[in-house]
Amino acid sequence: MSDSSFDLIVVGGGPGGYVAAIRAAQLGLKTALVEREHLGGICLNWGCIPTKALLRTSEVAHLIRHAADFGLTVSGFGIDLPKIVERSRKIAAQLSGGVKHLLKKNKVTVFDGQGKLNGSGKVLVEKDGKKVADLTGKHIILATGARARALPGLEPDGKLVWTYKEAMVPKEMPKSLLVVGSGAIGIEFASFYRGLGVEVTVVEVVDRILPVEDAEIAAFAHKSFEKQGMKIITGAAVKNLKKSANSVTATIESGGKSQDITVDRVILAVGIVGNVENIGLEGTKVKVEKTHVVIDEYSRTGEPGVYAIGDLAGPPWLAHKASHEGVICVEKIAGEKDVHPLKVTNIPGCTYCTPQIASVGLTEAAAKSKGYEVKVGRFPFIGNGKAIALGEPEGLVKTVFDAKTGELLGAHMVGAEVTELIQGYTIAKTLETTEAELMHTVFPHPTLSEMMHESVLAAYGRAIHY
Repeated sequence: MSDSSFDLIVVGGGPGGYVAAIRAAQLGLKTALVEREHLGGICLNWGCIPTKALLRTSEVAHLIRHAADFGLTVSGFGIDLPKIVERSRKIAAQLSGGVKHLLKKNKVTVFDGQGKLNGSGKVLVEKDGKKVADLTGKHIILATGARARALPGLEPDGKLVWTYKEAMVPKEMPKSLLVVGSGAIGIEFASFYRGLGVEVTVVEVVDRILPVEDAEIAAFAHKSFEKQGMKIITGAAVKNLKKSANSVTATIESGGKSQDITVDRVILAVGIVGNVENIGLEGTKVKVEKTHVVIDEYSRTGEPGVYAIGDLAGPPWLAHKASHEGVICVEKIAGEKDVHPLKVTNIPGCTYCTPQIASVGLTEAAAKSKGYEVKVGRFPFIGNGKAIALGEPEGLVKTVFDAKTGELLGAHMVGAEVTELIQGYTIAKTLETTEAELMHTVFPHPTLSEMMHESVLAAYGRAIHY
C-alpha cells in the first residue's frame, strides 16, 4: 500500500476519532487520522478538560470563602481573570500535545486538514481551499463531532451573546449573566460564574433544571443553586434579545406572563447539532436524522465501509461514550471476537457544578415507566463522617433496584466528588451485580463511598447510619 492508501481512515481527531485510530493501529491496521483544527477535538480543547480547570478555580474560591470554617484566616483574596483563563488554556494545550504524541507512538499517520468522502473508499483532505491529499481506505470512520445549537433570534455574536467558546475565555468578568439552558453545559457555566461572584440567572424551557437527571436529584440541586444565590426560572422561554453597547435585555415568557431582565452577557446552552455538512455525505447511502448520522449497534452507516461515532452519531453527548464507541467499531472492523454493542444504560453521566451530579442507568421515573417494580434506597451526605469532616454535608445518594430480581437499574448522586464515585455503580452495572453482591462488598471507612453502600442497604430497609 502507498502512503495514501490505508486500511482505515478516521475523519475527526476528537475523543472518539483519536481513540479509534490508536486502537486500530494496535490491532495492526494501517491507519490515517484527518483533523482540521485541534487534536483532541472540542472535548479536550474547548470542552471537558478546560472547563474542569475553570470549575476547579471556582471550587477553590468557594473553599477560600469558607476558610474560617476550617480555622484558617485568608486575606487579600482576589480574582485574576487572565490567569484563570491562561491556566485553562495551558492545560488544554498540554493534553492536545499528549494526543499528538500518542498517535505518533502508535504510528498513526495524521493529516492536517478538512476530510470529506470523495467516492467509494476515498477521502479528500483539503486545507484553506487547497488539496492536501487523496486518501483511499477500505474502512472510513466519520467522527466530526458537533457544535452548539443556535435558536432563531438568539444567535450568538461572540461579544454579548456567547457560546461555550466565548464563555471559556472572557476578557473581563461580567457582573451579571443569563444562561439559556440548564443541561450539563449550562449548569456548569452557571456554577463557574456564580462561584466567582457573578449574578447568574438560568432559564430552562421545561419544568425543571437538569432534565435528563432523576427528578429528586435535580430538585436537590435546584435548592442548592438557589441557596448559593443563583436565580432559576423554569417552564420559561427566552423570546427576544435586545442588545445595547455593553448589555443585553432578554424577554422571558413563563406561564403566559412576560418579563424583561438586563444582563451584561448571555450564554446559549441549548443543545448541539451534528457536523454533517461538507463531509461528502451527498450521493451516499448515509442517512441523517435531525443533524445526526444514523448507525447500527456497531456504528455502521447505510453506506458500505463508512461508519460514524461520537456526537455525530447521536446521544448521549459524552466524550467517554464516543471513545468506547470508537473502540467497539474498530474491533468489529478488525474481526475481534466477543465484541459487544454499547449498552447506553451503562454509560455514566457527570456534571461538574457545585454540588457535583453523577448518574448511571434508569431514573426512578424511567424504571417505573418501563414496568419495573422498584426498590429505592437513599442516603444523605449528612449521615457520613467523611462528608462532614470535609465540610461537605449537603448531598444525596440514590439507588434504584428491580424489586423482583435485585438488579441495579440506576444510581443517582448529588454532592462532593460524586463524579469520582459513580464509577463504582457503573462497574456494578457492567458486571450485572445485584443488591446481594453490593451488600456483601466491604467499603472503606471513613470515605464518601460508604454512602453508596448505605444507599443500597436503605433500599432493603437495612441502612445502619440513617
